[in-house]
Amino acid sequence: MKTNLLMLILAVALCAALSTATAADKKLEAGPRGGRLLEKTAPKAEILVEKDRTVSITFYDDKLQPLPVGNQIVTVIADAKTGKAKLEFTPKDGRLISKTPLPAGDGYGIVVMLKAREDAKSQNFRFTFDTSICGGCKRVEYACICGH
Repeated sequence: MKTNLLMLILAVALCAALSTATAADKKLEAGPRGGRLLEKTAPKAEILVEKDRTVSITFYDDKLQPLPVGNQIVTVIADAKTGKAKLEFTPKDGRLISKTPLPAGDGYGIVVMLKAREDAKSQNFRFTFDTSICGGCKRVEYACICGH
């Protein structure tokens, strides 16, 4: 009985160690402007919270060169403690800029819904909006590339 329990504890510990190593080994790509580069989008999209808390979305080619805004449709939903806020975007200076800022504070959920064009299927991205600085990569936590 003790042997089975010991084997079970060792197996659980090994699985936990392997999953932690796999998450730490995942290399995320940095957004050129310091924001979060959304994975698996074409073209690549970077979300950046500006100093005035408005959100900008910049699109890039495979070499991370900026692309003009096309027919992309972006909606951001912030699930703050004060309630949900839906941000809509308008093109400006080659980017999409939110018409309103994010709610005050941080530590709340963000959902980014991105459509390449009006008739395309929406891609959804979820992350926690955290403006503290990561100790590893020195970027804001919502745009951290350490993979932790």
